[in-house]
Amino acid sequence: MTADTPSWLILADDLTGAADTAIAFARRGIETVVTWGDGDVGDAPVVSVDADSRRLPAAEASARQCAALAARVRPGQRLYKKIDSTLRGQPAAETAALLAALRRQGRPTLAFVAPAFPATGRTMEGGRVLVNGQRLEETPLWARDHTYESGYLPAVLKSAGLRAGVIPLDQLRRGEGVARGVITAAIAEGCDAVVCDAATEDDLRLAAAAALPLADKLLFVGTGGLAGALARLVAPDEPPAPSLAAVPGPVLVLVGSVAEVSRAAAERLSAEGRVTAVTVPEAVLRGASGAVTAGRELTARIGAALGDGDVLVTTEFGPGSDLREGGDVARRLADLVAPAIVHLGGLVATGGDTVCALLGRLGVTGIRLVDEVEPGVPLGVTVGAVAMPIATKAGGFGTDATLAHCLDRLHQITGQKRD
Repeated sequence: MTADTPSWLILADDLTGAADTAIAFARRGIETVVTWGDGDVGDAPVVSVDADSRRLPAAEASARQCAALAARVRPGQRLYKKIDSTLRGQPAAETAALLAALRRQGRPTLAFVAPAFPATGRTMEGGRVLVNGQRLEETPLWARDHTYESGYLPAVLKSAGLRAGVIPLDQLRRGEGVARGVITAAIAEGCDAVVCDAATEDDLRLAAAAALPLADKLLFVGTGGLAGALARLVAPDEPPAPSLAAVPGPVLVLVGSVAEVSRAAAERLSAEGRVTAVTVPEAVLRGASGAVTAGRELTARIGAALGDGDVLVTTEFGPGSDLREGGDVARRLADLVAPAIVHLGGLVATGGDTVCALLGRLGVTGIRLVDEVEPGVPLGVTVGAVAMPIATKAGGFGTDATLAHCLDRLHQITGQKRD
């Protein structure tokens, strides 16, 4: 990255999303850090901030995002609003609030919305979000957790008062110049947003190429897919991933997500016999009667197991569990696990609430990203009171082999051999 290359500020609503979006820039050799709260991580060219707003009502989530913008924005930065690929949380309200804040600063801003992430099965066609070719509304992800009536993005944005057009696939594929013309016209007409379809990596490349020359007038809104396409344009060469200093010790795999793919990956890892599996009952995480004593016993069990090797910790939550108190549950899980971590060699964690709560409990203020285990699964080193390698995964990303791949990668760093 040259001295005149513009810097980027990424605003996310959870920690895993902040990381899986920012990793695109780290992969191109650009110094990239993820942080949260008021953590001090220095002056990296790319800073990705977890505003921790995923589970908040619209007004509170919007205020949290705008506060993060005000605290972190620097002159000349390009701005990227990371949203969940399945529209969880408050992406429309947050985008509307950020647009309003930028316009109050005198910045003519249009939201360029392209949430497709083909490498993880998320695509956009006709303004609709698809997951592995299936309408978002018809998936288990939507049944478990959704905010809007449908996955049709113009309607989602309209619910927050934003007027949005669509660049359909056939128009996008006519070339970046055609798509840029649509964006330019939308800016001239005072529109709020343009939603861009994308079904393949080539589509995202066209979308990014169309939008990037207009970056000073845009708020980019998307996932790791659009971020990856933009990063490849900013820094075309992908240097070898830097090596990480070995950190001897066991690896903790922490699965706080209830997403089907994360649970399947945990079950496979346990079945392979490579880890000691510990399940934390839901009653303990809810603070039920006897939870304190049971929690202490679990902490001791996890600590003893880590003395013998790698450990997989999962929560007992299932499809029928009420997840509205996810933040409180994540903090209880962190309080239970943190005292057991003495000489940890590495951490694999799923679910943004879970990761953020545990890292905060350990005195970690950020993650310096270095590489990607697989698409959507970044690898980095923690910054703050503890420095160790960490792989983070959004709950719905990956396959049933992803956690095993993460463990293999951390073993390479810790110097352990796979049994």
